[in-house]
Amino acid sequence: MDRWKGRVALVTGASVGIGAAIAKELVRYGMKVVGCARDVEKIQKLSDECQSTGHSGVLVPFKCDLNNEEEILSMFAAIKAQHKGVDVCINNAGLAHPESLLNGNTSGWKNMMDINVLALCICTREAYQSMKERSVDDGHIININSMSGHRVVPSTDVHFYSSTKYAVTALTEGLRQELREAKTHIRATCISPGVVETEFAPRLYRDNADKAAASYTKFKPLEAIDVANSVTYVLSAPPHVQIGDIQMRPVEQVL
Repeated sequence: MDRWKGRVALVTGASVGIGAAIAKELVRYGMKVVGCARDVEKIQKLSDECQSTGHSGVLVPFKCDLNNEEEILSMFAAIKAQHKGVDVCINNAGLAHPESLLNGNTSGWKNMMDINVLALCICTREAYQSMKERSVDDGHIININSMSGHRVVPSTDVHFYSSTKYAVTALTEGLRQELREAKTHIRATCISPGVVETEFAPRLYRDNADKAAASYTKFKPLEAIDVANSVTYVLSAPPHVQIGDIQMRPVEQVL
């Protein structure tokens, strides 16, 4: 990770859970991390915590609604003005609504598409353009995917969500191919965790606290730091090594 010291990483959805854990780890390794979310106050608290540890890196909070392309573009413009550009882009932001295919609300489907797919694509495009204009040839784009991007579980609550994560699987491979065609050494990776104990289930089942709690008590789930460690593993790989996808589950998880 030494080669990343002082360089700039963007982490979307950095206020809680996996995104917050990733941001903290990258700061620990000396990176300048721009953490974005709608709730910027939580990132500010996280930034203060990072500063108190004495690490050489820094976490810069940035308020951004990923539903809004103009806000995303403004964020990249601010990063360019203040920090020159992005060297690592971690597309972590994602969400699920319990909207089935037969009876789901269109608004819920659209929200999942906007955040899980379109915002990821916009951030990827802008990060690549940032690298290209500065002749950064060793950048990295990491998509936080899900095991739901590789198999469909028999639960109507996550069927549409799963489709958005299948899209992330395809988009990451497509990105890898386009980066090769562009003759760059920028790498693309997706990391696909199974059950991770975060705010994901409580948000998915916000109207059913018992169901949310049950998501994390059937077996020992992954922790956010486990996913963050996989990010630093990917970034630590030698320049000639392309890690396409990391699939990780709790040992006791069946599907």
